[in-house]
Amino acid sequence: MALGRERQTALFIDGPNLFATAQAINLNIDYELLLNYYKKRHNLLRAYYYTALPPREDPSELRPLIDWLDYHGYTIVTKPTKSYTDQEGRIKLKGNLDTEITLDVVDLVPNLTDIVLFSGDGDFTALVRWTQRRGVKVTVVSTCMSTTSAGRPSPMVADELRRAADVFVDLGENPEYPSDLREAITRER
Repeated sequence: MALGRERQTALFIDGPNLFATAQAINLNIDYELLLNYYKKRHNLLRAYYYTALPPREDPSELRPLIDWLDYHGYTIVTKPTKSYTDQEGRIKLKGNLDTEITLDVVDLVPNLTDIVLFSGDGDFTALVRWTQRRGVKVTVVSTCMSTTSAGRPSPMVADELRRAADVFVDLGENPEYPSDLREAITRER
């Protein structure tokens, strides 16, 4: 990375993880505001959004969002969900894009000074450390403030990921991690 070069940033959004985080803290994200927030503050090279999608013939609330994001400047990375039967005989869907996120980060690191990872998944801790060793600043966006249905605290971010990040942005209203991001990206109801 050349000294004095303009800072280059990319967003990597783990869609299902961010959705779960937003639900847990009652946050309605406006993705246009999110993109504009980073465009105003950074030289934004890319904004990736990752999610698994059910087959086309299955109805999905995700498709309109994915189409909108694709049309409005996000780079969309999807793969089909896979179905499996759990121990109780229920059919479940799963789709993990951790590998795709990792490969895109590795591919872009030579062109970046900063990455913003929207995920609380502790599996990304090694990727964060690898990225930092290459001189790239890593911001992790998630929350420590979620609670379970029983009212017990249950953070959406893995402690090791939060600690590994250069900057941690809590989307919850956590005075320990003050940020204007939550207010800036909240959709008017």
